[in-house]
Amino acid sequence: MEISLFDSARIQELEHLILQYQDAYYNGEALITDQEFDALWDELKALDPSNDILHKVGSDSGNFAKVQHRIPMGSQDKAANPEEFLSWTEKHCYDEYLVEYKLDGASIELQYDSGIFVRAVTRGNGIIGDDITSNAKKMQGVLPRLELGGTLLTLTGGIRGEVIMPRQVHQTYFSDKANCRNAANGLMKRKDGEGCQHLQVICYDALFENHSFADEIDKVTWLKTCGFNTVPLTLCKTPRQVIEYRSQVMELRPKLDYNIDGLVVKERVIDLQDAARARPERQIAFKFSLEEAVTVLRQVEWSESGATYTPVGLFDPVELAGTTVKRASLVNPNTIRTLGVKIGSHLVVTKRGEIIPKIESVVPAPLGKDIIPQVDIEFPCTCGRCGAQLVDEGTRLFCPNKSCPKKILHQLEKWISVLDIRDFGTSLLSSLFESAKVTSILSLYQLTEADLTPFFLNQESISKEKESLGAKKVIRSIKSRSTVSLAAFIAGFDIEGIGETLMERLTDAGFSTLEKLLDASAEDFSAVNGFGEVTAAALVQGLADNREEMLALVERGYITLKAPMLEGSLIGLSFCFTGELSIKRSQAEQMVRERGGTTKSSVVKGLSYLVTNDTTSGSSKNKKAAQLGIPVIDEAAFLELLKV
Repeated sequence: MEISLFDSARIQELEHLILQYQDAYYNGEALITDQEFDALWDELKALDPSNDILHKVGSDSGNFAKVQHRIPMGSQDKAANPEEFLSWTEKHCYDEYLVEYKLDGASIELQYDSGIFVRAVTRGNGIIGDDITSNAKKMQGVLPRLELGGTLLTLTGGIRGEVIMPRQVHQTYFSDKANCRNAANGLMKRKDGEGCQHLQVICYDALFENHSFADEIDKVTWLKTCGFNTVPLTLCKTPRQVIEYRSQVMELRPKLDYNIDGLVVKERVIDLQDAARARPERQIAFKFSLEEAVTVLRQVEWSESGATYTPVGLFDPVELAGTTVKRASLVNPNTIRTLGVKIGSHLVVTKRGEIIPKIESVVPAPLGKDIIPQVDIEFPCTCGRCGAQLVDEGTRLFCPNKSCPKKILHQLEKWISVLDIRDFGTSLLSSLFESAKVTSILSLYQLTEADLTPFFLNQESISKEKESLGAKKVIRSIKSRSTVSLAAFIAGFDIEGIGETLMERLTDAGFSTLEKLLDASAEDFSAVNGFGEVTAAALVQGLADNREEMLALVERGYITLKAPMLEGSLIGLSFCFTGELSIKRSQAEQMVRERGGTTKSSVVKGLSYLVTNDTTSGSSKNKKAAQLGIPVIDEAAFLELLKV
């Protein structure tokens, strides 16, 4: 695969960052989260799949004697979500999948000679690690002898495990450390060994010169019989069962005594040849997302926005990406039906880098948990404002009454928001609407100071013929926003699914005047990228419903539509903004539009520039831009483009 100059520079940068963060991680103080590190790793893997760094393990400090491992300590490949896991199983189809907890600690090898514990070795580079024997002897779970029924087992070899710090220990003694893993890493490598008595070793692998095991289950059972702490094991017949088990463990995870960050999935059969690889191929770490949790749905509320009723799920609180989440949208009736959501269902809730949580799927209840009675979700049938029968189209539950007061008020709120009419707050608008002073967008422009004064001054002030500064400001604000773009004008009418960005696609495609839009058919709109049949039909209907008012606003001179820009320094260029800038994102987008360019909310093929002040970030937008070969520039470079 030929690598561009842009990609080559990014690859070198990723190599440097990964090595830096690996060194910190393996020496006790992680500088970034696992998720952030995984993003860098995945980006390098996408750009340069054969890169040597992807096949190496980190290394330890030079403060301890170096010892060679008896059991290979390779680094597992990983799947970050069910889709990646299923992709892996397409190449690794087993009769049974052995699944065990992936412990979130520090790897260690316990070496025994003729049944006597002689040495403890850290992971190191996977072949050679640090000798921390004196520290390991203080840890819980490290046995001085291999015995069964009081009889010494004269076996020579190694046992692999994970050094972990229980959550309670972290909370009681080491809360100054970022997490249990960081605290465990730091303690296990202290020269004086202080604090190692608080650590535990949990074992999951063994290899001896003079003893063999029937399979992986037999191996772990033997470890447990000898007295070692071991990981729980589960057998799954299909990949789907593994995914369901992962969901169950995600729900149990907060109640475990120690941290886990995923599952290890492999064959039941012992494969020594694969285990000897630097990166074993026949097993995988099926990780949990930091932004994913399982919870129980307790209630559904129906949020009313204009004519539309949107179901919102209320569930048991869960921690997602550092915040407590207890509600998320269920989108529409079809989502409820497709997912099979009921009151009492166990739900997978994610953030996936988004601000707003999302309900992804319904999963079986964990084994051993009390069965929660499940009840069908009740859908509202009539509009709470006008009493009309609601229409359930599957993708939308809504009031069909075009004259519904709630729908008209929402349209007015949308208009004021899109046109950014200042000094016109929600309470003032509601009061004007309830008093019938404002009943349509057109009526906003027919308001006078006299109409508004009673909403700012009491009767005594009015009787003294005092002027209302508030009324003057509102009238001034309305008039100051009289010149708008065609895209903003249409978006302000609150047509279902039609926003300003979508309208800009139409104006860019040649529908650059109000007359052209009003005369177009659904088939005409469907030919434009981003407009499917449903969206196109909704726009045609919305334009027809509001045609008279749209024309009146323009013909009476209340609104002037900006002429389409035929010239500009950014014509033909598109920009997407992400991260923190010194100027507001809306201001940056306005600068682009004023010069004839367009803006995108996400990184898509054909985008001209991604603008961010952290061009080296491992964010999803930066990664996608790198994959598509889209230049990533900072704010200074963006401002230079504006000068051209």
